Amino acid sequence: MSARILIVDDLVPNIRLLEVKLTAEYYDVVTATNGHDAIDIAKTEKLDLILLDAMMPEMDGFEVCRQIKSDPNLAHIPVIMLTALEESHNRVRGLKVGADDFITKPINDLILMARVRAQLRIKMITDQLLSHTGYSVANSQSVLEQIGQQQARILIIEDNETRARKLSEPFHHKHLIRIEGDPRAAIQAAKAGTDTIIVSLVSTNFDGLRVCASLRFDEKTKDIPILALGDLEDESRLVRAYDLGVNDLLLRPIETEEIKARVDSQLRRKFFTDSLRDNFNENLEMVISDPLTGLGNRRYFDRKIETLFELLENEGEAFSIMVFDIDHFKRVNDILGHDMGDTILKEVAARLVSNMRAMDIVSRYGGEEFIIAMPKTNAAEALLAAERVRSFVGGTPVYIGGQAHIITTSAGVAEVQPGEKLRDVFKRADAALYRAKQQGRNKVMPAEDLNQAA
Repeated sequence: MSARILIVDDLVPNIRLLEVKLTAEYYDVVTATNGHDAIDIAKTEKLDLILLDAMMPEMDGFEVCRQIKSDPNLAHIPVIMLTALEESHNRVRGLKVGADDFITKPINDLILMARVRAQLRIKMITDQLLSHTGYSVANSQSVLEQIGQQQARILIIEDNETRARKLSEPFHHKHLIRIEGDPRAAIQAAKAGTDTIIVSLVSTNFDGLRVCASLRFDEKTKDIPILALGDLEDESRLVRAYDLGVNDLLLRPIETEEIKARVDSQLRRKFFTDSLRDNFNENLEMVISDPLTGLGNRRYFDRKIETLFELLENEGEAFSIMVFDIDHFKRVNDILGHDMGDTILKEVAARLVSNMRAMDIVSRYGGEEFIIAMPKTNAAEALLAAERVRSFVGGTPVYIGGQAHIITTSAGVAEVQPGEKLRDVFKRADAALYRAKQQGRNKVMPAEDLNQAA
């Protein structure tokens, strides 16, 4: 489904003109001729962007934008305000009530579409983070309230000292400013950590567009907001800047209040997406990690081992798996208690990790069972490794409350054969583990090969 855009203007001809332009670019368009209808549509329709005329009777666009951005359920919808008013204080007013961008009429088609695409890209990223974390803007108000108080690191890339100093003046009282006139040094500074970047497109000693491209295509800087500064006459460069992923564009001459408002807007979005991304990473860690031992869990193992199956199939690279189980663990829990059992699980996990290679995949597969995948390892090598681990675990007591407890493990080992799935090789290794248990425990047993199993 294409992006859904709401056009709000009290003049029907203006709506029709924009509608034709947007539908030609395959956007899905909804329209409203007044502010009240616009707000109702925003509440009931799933919108990706709002194009909002600033000057309308009854309720002007500034008030519509303020109400939309103050509603936690709507605040994440990007708003581009459109106006014939050229004074910068009107743009500042729009940005301060929450507008994400501001376009002055008559509208340049190329600039309009470039800005629409830029806002839709940002909306898509925010939507993905919200869906992954389970958060919504509505239940993230505590985060949003703190954002305005944060000190930011702002990097200004400008080779003219006078222009650079003027650009930095509005921010010194609150933020940390770094000015770089050398693009290589600037890119290194960005990689070291910054919250927003102001790039001049009119510098004489470097190509600002090339700097933007380098920043956008580097993993360490691709998500940092970029505010580019350019000249209205250089239309092709302005459009190209948006295509390269610049977040916002400010035309010279630069008004102090406007650059402050635009930078503040970018910082709010940056800090909000950072908080969502941190939450997502934390949730992901919880999803793929066993909280007791700190090892990967079953989901983590199943995901990581996919690469080993691909290497076996495509390049014939051998690998093996080992399934470890703590002997008589139910008895341990019954006699010593579950807290002591947890302590033993953590200790066994630590010993497993300390005796395996960095490339090995060690996971708690459930209960007292652990599973290890050993890349580039055949069955004979895996048996030696499993025997080493079994001997180490059982040969060193676990001390709990000053008392020494001997804990042993049993293991089944299987080399993965071409054409096998994880469930197949696990079944063979688990059957070998069962034989080790039957033969007195504290043993390592090899799995039967496929011919024997058949």
